[in-house]
Amino acid sequence: QVQLVESGGGLVQDGGSLRLSCAASGNFFTINIMGWYRQAPGKQRELVATIRRRGLTNYGDSVKGRFTISRDNAKNTVYLQMNSLTPADTAVYYCAAQNVLLSSGPMGNYWGQGTQVTVSS
Repeated sequence: QVQLVESGGGLVQDGGSLRLSCAASGNFFTINIMGWYRQAPGKQRELVATIRRRGLTNYGDSVKGRFTISRDNAKNTVYLQMNSLTPADTAVYYCAAQNVLLSSGPMGNYWGQGTQVTVSS
């Protein structure tokens, strides 16, 4: 129904930057909310940032002022610009599509496969 493909993860040094991208495809009309979550080893998955279709954003406390989320509705793509990265940001980052209006059936929520971000000290 909806496929999310993430890209842009990798290894970066403390203080560096990375940009993640996530492209959605499938049989849907609109994606109301797109976002990023992350999960570090031994920890629960946590909110990084979300963005609504009209641009309203929400950030997790630990990334405010360092990360910026944006989206291109025409391309069904969401981006995450990550600056001033620290080792504490090391995690698998998951793309999320929420309240997706499908071509058929009820609204759904979907996850990407995840992309590893590793920040070395």
